[in-house]
Amino acid sequence: MRRRQPGRDRGAFTAEFAAGLPALILLLLAGLTAVAAVTAKGQCVDAAREGALAGARGEAASAAALRVAPPGAQVDVAGGAETVTVVVRAPVRLLGSHLPAITVEGRAVAAREPEVAG
Repeated sequence: MRRRQPGRDRGAFTAEFAAGLPALILLLLAGLTAVAAVTAKGQCVDAAREGALAGARGEAASAAALRVAPPGAQVDVAGGAETVTVVVRAPVRLLGSHLPAITVEGRAVAAREPEVAG
């Protein structure tokens, strides 16, 4: 069995650390982007639900959705005779602001409430 002589592997840890650090940082940024995307998706679903319920009651659906939606969100409202559909889309930046954004979407449908006779 050969014994390693002291001092023969100087700098090996530094070289391995320097090679692995960019991959670790990239993995961390990808994880943070995924968390931001999931959070924005949840906010879009909540905003769409809030807008659909407001629209079903006869209130302004887009205003209700924008109160809850993440910054930069776009709200689309479509109403039929019996239902209100609200779609909320929001951009999420990938790994900072220099790359293109992905878009997350939340959608909700609510039945219109019957008219109350005055």
